[in-house]
Amino acid sequence: MKSLDSEQQHSFVETNNIRLHCVSQGEGELVILLHGFPEFWYSWRHQIPALARHFKVVVPDLRGYNDSDKPESGYDLDTLSADIRGLIDRLGYTKAHIVGHDCGGAIAWNLAQKFPEKLNRLAILNAPHPQRFVQEMASNLDQLRRSWHILAFQVPGIPEWLIRQNLKDFVQNILQGQAVRKGAFSAEETKIYQTALEKPGVLAAAMNYYQQMLHPQRLWHWGQNLEPVTVPTLVLWGEEDAFLSHTLVEGLDRLITAPFKLKLIPHCGHWIQQEAPQTVNRELLNFLRNSSRSLALA
Repeated sequence: MKSLDSEQQHSFVETNNIRLHCVSQGEGELVILLHGFPEFWYSWRHQIPALARHFKVVVPDLRGYNDSDKPESGYDLDTLSADIRGLIDRLGYTKAHIVGHDCGGAIAWNLAQKFPEKLNRLAILNAPHPQRFVQEMASNLDQLRRSWHILAFQVPGIPEWLIRQNLKDFVQNILQGQAVRKGAFSAEETKIYQTALEKPGVLAAAMNYYQQMLHPQRLWHWGQNLEPVTVPTLVLWGEEDAFLSHTLVEGLDRLITAPFKLKLIPHCGHWIQQEAPQTVNRELLNFLRNSSRSLALA
């Protein structure tokens, strides 16, 4: 699809043996925005022009989504993180500010743990630390209830087939239906997401993300001690997230050894950068532009 801004450029970047479709705008320090499920670069449409006034903003369609390559494998967090690490290198940068939402936030957390030398700053939007999330699912009945879809996605083939048969209703229900601020998704915008999900291979890839999350080998790894995050971190969280329990933001300061700030956004659901774009833009700009200034603890 065409960009909303004529200054935005579409390109394909080879990284980690795949091609990622990217939208970019602006010049300066590199900011990479990572989307979640069931989205693509378009979920950052409100942030790209605002951040591009001060930064080089690059927004990939993650592996498997929209116009990026859709291989059969590589949907575990380490491979997905290597995709973004390679993207930073191929763009000619040594470091980037990483901003992630939902599944993109899980990749961002993992990047910060595995490749801290590649990050300037980390911003997380309604995305729990992946190890903490799996532990919470095992011990918190409220989170288990909210995450029923993740369990349903573990059955190979069937969830993809069911979603495809009811794709229009699925997209409507998961986006506008679960948003607190309903105006975030017009009928036209919902249709844009539906069209991206209709592309061959996208739904299978999206299910693969969740199947890898609960793979037995991953569960064993995530049961170990949490690795600390050592880069300055901002967490923005819509307070009325239908998918994620409030308990997931408790104790985050114990996982982060660098300056850290948590900001809760009231009357806002899971789709935070689309439900509260002006607030998110302001907080991201304050955080990223003042990279030499210490964060005050929330």
